[in-house]
Amino acid sequence: MSATRYRRFLKLCEEWPRDEYKKGRDLGTFLGQRVASAFREGENTQISDPEKCDQMYESLARINGNIYRQRFPRVRDTSFTGVTVEECKLLLSGSVQQMDDEKKGLWKTLMERFSKSPEDVPEKAPEK
Repeated sequence: MSATRYRRFLKLCEEWPRDEYKKGRDLGTFLGQRVASAFREGENTQISDPEKCDQMYESLARINGNIYRQRFPRVRDTSFTGVTVEECKLLLSGSVQQMDDEKKGLWKTLMERFSKSPEDVPEKAPEK
């Protein structure tokens, strides 16, 4: 019976959409990793709680099948902030974080400009 569950989870992982903007950190990748860790022995894995396993599969299948999106349609595809879906994808992609890392803030620029290493500062002559 665990072989059937394993195959169903594998099929679900294959069907789960991947987000090209979030390579390696999207929900589909995470689910694949969780399935691999839960079924370490593949079809021969012994499941301690089959009912819970079936319940998790059914919940994930409903999410993947957009059951709740169809049951509760949205009027607009924006959030309370007014950000569109495309803008959200851009923000979550990580490319904005990379741009922020490349741009230095005013404080960092000033600190680098005015901070001097100890060898750059001439030593004071002892006062008499």
